Amino acid sequence: MSGQPAARRTVLKGAALAGTAGLGLAACSTESKVGHAENPVPTAPVDLGAADAVPAGGVKLYREERLVVSRDDKGKCKAFSAQCTHAGCVLTKIDKDGGHCPCHGSRFDVRTGEVLEGPATVPLPKVDVREEGGKLIAGPKA
Repeated sequence: MSGQPAARRTVLKGAALAGTAGLGLAACSTESKVGHAENPVPTAPVDLGAADAVPAGGVKLYREERLVVSRDDKGKCKAFSAQCTHAGCVLTKIDKDGGHCPCHGSRFDVRTGEVLEGPATVPLPKVDVREEGGKLIAGPKA
């Protein structure tokens, strides 16, 4: 090395890369309201609102609550954590039967929790869900 200070362009390029890397960490941060949680399933009952928000044969992502709920054609609901089992990011998109993780591209069957596409290798954790008074309640009973 010649001992000369780094060129302004080199310093700025390094700062830009560091900032971009920080954005990726923030998306999967435990500090983020919708980032990964230490416990990916509810430890107390969670009111998801009107039970009819998930129609027969339908699926709904409750992103803020980190849950995905499906209802079969007979009306029975199933719920899973919407937190990816690979790096903990919360699913952002549901299409047909697939839930998509925005961080590394994992896909999950939102009706079974099973991994459809990696890098995740572990299914989404199952969450108890029930109807009470016209509302969907996820998690353990109070």
